[in-house]
Amino acid sequence: MKKFALGISAIALSVGLCTAAQADIVIATAGPMTGDYAAFGQQMRSGATAAVKDINAKGGVNGESLVLEIGDDVCDPKQAVAVANDFVQKEVVFVAGHFCSGSSIPASDVYIEEGILQMTPASTNPQFTDGPAAEGVTTIFRTCGRDDQQGDFAGKWIATHMGDKNIAVLHDKSTYGKGIADLTKAMLNAEGVTEKLYEAYTAGEQDYTALVSKLKAEGIDVIYLGGYHTEGALIVRQAREQGLEAQLIGPDSLNTLEFVSIAGDAADGVMFSNAAEARNLPSAQEVVAEIRKGGFEPEGYTLSTYAAIQVWAMAANAAGTTDSETVAETLRSKDWDTVIGTIGFNESGDLKEASYVWYEFKDGDYEEMAR
Repeated sequence: MKKFALGISAIALSVGLCTAAQADIVIATAGPMTGDYAAFGQQMRSGATAAVKDINAKGGVNGESLVLEIGDDVCDPKQAVAVANDFVQKEVVFVAGHFCSGSSIPASDVYIEEGILQMTPASTNPQFTDGPAAEGVTTIFRTCGRDDQQGDFAGKWIATHMGDKNIAVLHDKSTYGKGIADLTKAMLNAEGVTEKLYEAYTAGEQDYTALVSKLKAEGIDVIYLGGYHTEGALIVRQAREQGLEAQLIGPDSLNTLEFVSIAGDAADGVMFSNAAEARNLPSAQEVVAEIRKGGFEPEGYTLSTYAAIQVWAMAANAAGTTDSETVAETLRSKDWDTVIGTIGFNESGDLKEASYVWYEFKDGDYEEMAR
């Protein structure tokens, strides 16, 4: 992926929901606010901003107002650690982030050491809550499912519906991309289906014609993509230009309409897995309407970011403190009604329940496929 030079102002930005002088409690969100995956950062920013605004309008947390810091890690591990350290200096007590698993995992080392509760709305790699750094830690959570759950879902479906086809499994070598590709491949293999091609590609490039030529030479009918929407859109567009009509299937990282803006008409028919659409839930309607008034469509990770801040605030209010260990214990003590529905957390900080459905791009938009 491309590296971006960032000034100090890009690392963490204060959102003017209340001034720093007025703020009693500082929280943050962090993700790719610039760079190739900025569409997801915009979703996180929008969800976090809306959540803080709503919480402050209802009295804040334990009677104190929230101020939001926004960190830009451009999905780069080193930059994520820099953002985390900057949050420490700003006395942040809670972080809704990061986006990329490759950022959330190294940043978590800082948050764990400094006693900051972290809840990612988007990082799905199992190592975030199951890895060596997370062993014995109680203060890391997520409001999204895990890649082993998503990989099982995708692998079984592909094996059942497309197991007789020539299948290619691609990944971008990132923590997230390779992780979800390998987990999907493992389930595919467990179901008795062997992929014809397993191939890595380099994120951030513009020309994937050599990769497409290899897919054509192998007679590939189905492509499972472990990677992000920018490269996926280029791959499917260039495949169609070369006459390769293989079905492209991806994970939740394709969940943005920016995919269509890059892929064009080639986006039609592309499938991706994700949790059921939160925008349609009764619990989300008021928040969705308010965010749309501001000119932003709350797709992707907007509502899961809102929910992360929302559930933390509810637990902090219930606990009467923002102490991370106490809030973490409170978060696990019950189920919570949030904008994304009723959620609860297990001992690892993962959602007790996470289910997936398929979406399909069509005519410039995407919709949930019939089950």
